[in-house]
Amino acid sequence: MDNQGGITVQRALELPGLRSGLPEVVAGADRLQRTVRWVHAGEVPNIASLLKGGELLLTTGLGLGTRPAEQRAFVRQLSERGIAALVVELGPRFARLPAAIVEAARSAGLPLVQLHREVPFVTVTEEIHTEIVNHHYALLRRAEEVHRQCTRALLGGGGVPQVLHILSGFTGNPVFLEAPEGRLLYAAESGEAGASPADPLQVWEGLRGQRDARESGPPAGAVLVDVPGGGPDGASVRARLVLLAVSGPLSPVHRMAAERAAAILAVVLMQARQEEELAAHGRGDFLTDLAEGRIGPEDAPGQARVLGFKPGDGPILPVVMRLAPAHAPSGGWALLARAVAEELSSVGAPVLVGVRPVEGRVPLLVALRSEAERAAVADRVAAALRAGAERAGLAGPAAEGAWGRGGAHPPVVVVGVAGGWAAASAGLRHAAETATAAGGLADRPWYDARRLDIDLLLWRLRDHPDLAAFVERAIGPLRAHDAVSRPALLPTLECYLAHAGRKAETARELHLNRQTLYNRLARIGELLGTDLDDPEAVLSLSLALRARRHTPGASAG
Repeated sequence: MDNQGGITVQRALELPGLRSGLPEVVAGADRLQRTVRWVHAGEVPNIASLLKGGELLLTTGLGLGTRPAEQRAFVRQLSERGIAALVVELGPRFARLPAAIVEAARSAGLPLVQLHREVPFVTVTEEIHTEIVNHHYALLRRAEEVHRQCTRALLGGGGVPQVLHILSGFTGNPVFLEAPEGRLLYAAESGEAGASPADPLQVWEGLRGQRDARESGPPAGAVLVDVPGGGPDGASVRARLVLLAVSGPLSPVHRMAAERAAAILAVVLMQARQEEELAAHGRGDFLTDLAEGRIGPEDAPGQARVLGFKPGDGPILPVVMRLAPAHAPSGGWALLARAVAEELSSVGAPVLVGVRPVEGRVPLLVALRSEAERAAVADRVAAALRAGAERAGLAGPAAEGAWGRGGAHPPVVVVGVAGGWAAASAGLRHAAETATAAGGLADRPWYDARRLDIDLLLWRLRDHPDLAAFVERAIGPLRAHDAVSRPALLPTLECYLAHAGRKAETARELHLNRQTLYNRLARIGELLGTDLDDPEAVLSLSLALRARRHTPGASAG
């Protein structure tokens, strides 16, 4: 496959200029389909260093040398340079080509032609170059026709599938669009008469079976063309066109057509991504306006219907997913919105989902049939949200691997109170705030906003100096101890309070014997100057432990 255009050696020998020299192929007769990229004439011994490959070299033999070793080296260097053919005009230098030259050409597989009559090299050069230019122009016209067909298809309302079908019909072979990592996006088969009836998906499955081999290079005879993804450096790849030689060989014009189709696909994919992202932002703006009261309950149903959300007569469940701070989807918010929407399609209920990049949130409304299914639907929605976020990939090292591995930070999902449109407005606002306040809590599939009101209250007081002072008074001595001594005692206190003062359960959780636990609890009481059996002291310590996540310099312990 040569993507630079040109004519074959066979065609060059058929043109009047060389044909008048009575050409005789004395070596490499099976290589005459090589592409002639250019013509060069020369008589110097080191001419190979002046060539780039693909040339048809014209010579009278003056530079070939006089000794067999020199002649063999001359031919070998030309072959290594990758020229298309060597044409030697017989005359004063050679009455016939020496055996060393012929044998060297045969050994190297280099087409070698001797001319029995003198020909003007200038005429031969002009003639072949004109043929190359005309051939290249013909290829360009055919490729441009494919470009025009693709453009007309897009203007007529077509999209990526139509572009691929046009390209497949032109090549007579299946065409695939794959993601940069190799995932199949679209497939098209030729509808031309005589084309292979093979299902393109079956062809792709066979190609996947050769994935290991593909890593060392594309399949034989295939054409791969990157679909640019834009970006400041212009080097990113959004997708890749793959043309496979199933029904017939692929030629230079097919690569040209694929390159023009790739440019069109880049625009289509970029526009689709922008439109998708704008739509997701628009839904996010609506949900935010609803939460903040800029859209009233009486106007919300009509605007939601315009956005495709028709909840019916059942209650509406507000849900908010918040991504970890400073993390964003590596593929963009449109990719996140699409991935989440695809995962939510399995929930089995109408859903309206939007994105809020500034706040790092994904707000959504879910239509329920009844309040009784709130928990079951919340389970499915939370799983879909996390799966979509993981598919989109979170920026930075924390995104590597599944949640909980490699330092990955799972998103926080908060489920609000179900009800009518007025409740949905208040529920979205409550869930959004609670999702922020829940940062740092023990990971759960989802949090019930109704059970985090204390955390939300403490978060709202996070900047008040009295909250930091309260935390310091309540557990400051314990924090000071843990900063310089081991074992740390804060985790013991947290576990003890989480188990409501049940020592046996606390000991099992911490893998301690009872006496060790009793010693630690005694030490905690001594450091804090309090009685851990006093309900008021327990309440104060519980609040302080929850509040320390929101105070300056707080540590999770």
